[in-house]
Amino acid sequence: MHELMDLVFGTYPSWSHLIVRLTLGVIFFAHGAQKVFGWFGGRGLAETIAGFRQMSIPPAATVTAACIECFGGLAMILGFLARPAALGLIVVMLVAIKKVHARHGLFLNWSLAQGKGHGYEFNLALIAMALSILIGGAGCVSIDRLIAPWG
Repeated sequence: MHELMDLVFGTYPSWSHLIVRLTLGVIFFAHGAQKVFGWFGGRGLAETIAGFRQMSIPPAATVTAACIECFGGLAMILGFLARPAALGLIVVMLVAIKKVHARHGLFLNWSLAQGKGHGYEFNLALIAMALSILIGGAGCVSIDRLIAPWG
């Protein structure tokens, strides 16, 4: 039982993980809330499902990904279940790379060239941030740290 608690909640008392976790949480919560609730200028769930359908992504997968982004981001902000949330966010970003960004190469489309989308460099940076949380936990000032502190 102790091993399971460490696996789910374990975290080092790291200030750098706090910074990474909060930044990751804000980014994913904002993007997820756009997709789920239509907040922050987003389209909401019905339009998100319609848009993802055009990419041959089924509605159930769209809802799952949007909820992982929204509530995984919230989990990061709170520092509660940060390691499982990080795993979910990594999977969502890997699917986004595969389904959308890989064909455009590494770089973002800064020139906004017509017919060319953004590459996967931003997704890769988010994966690296989430991997840091998956490996080392939520860090200082987190609910996870109260439940299963390391070090």
